[in-house]
Amino acid sequence: MRDGIAGSKPARGSVRTLSRQEELPLLRDHLLRLDRTSRYDRFHGFMDDGFIERYARKCAEDGTVIIAYFEDGVVRGAAELHPPEQSPDSQPEIAFSVEASVRRRGVGSILFRKVITEARARGYRNLRITTGAQNEAMRALANRFGAHLTFRHGESTGTIDLAQHGQPEIIWPAFAGAIEATRAMAGFNRAYWQMLMRMYGWGRAA
Repeated sequence: MRDGIAGSKPARGSVRTLSRQEELPLLRDHLLRLDRTSRYDRFHGFMDDGFIERYARKCAEDGTVIIAYFEDGVVRGAAELHPPEQSPDSQPEIAFSVEASVRRRGVGSILFRKVITEARARGYRNLRITTGAQNEAMRALANRFGAHLTFRHGESTGTIDLAQHGQPEIIWPAFAGAIEATRAMAGFNRAYWQMLMRMYGWGRAA
């Protein structure tokens, strides 16, 4: 399923999940296009092309879900949901990468929402996110979605509790689109009224 992207620039982007085997080259090529700083931020150190090719191949084989942002048929951003089986503490992990050409357009925000939705659909209760300590944009985005980051060995690592974490802060990226905005606002309104009912005891049996 694809979600149209609209905004101040021509509405030409879309977001969808990649088919792991058939579309492996799309993720690989996206990661290879990352500039030196972006590559360093994504992998917490500069990695050569050979490492990235092996990494993309591993994602295609180990059950990692890739949610990609497309423009003109080219992947320009990606959210990765790594299964708990790939983690030593059995905790699913998420990671993000966005090419410089589409930054500051809200791509990271919509990918974050999509990957959280996917994680919840799979029954995950917690997500781990790790980013470079110098990657201020991703740290701010993670905080906005409920991650509590700690610094260690040049990295920022945090956990998002999906059981406790409600709706993220409502931020409408330029391309969010009227349909998605309407759905999100409806969910926010429901959560707001439920909160009031709990606070004041409305609807409880006497």
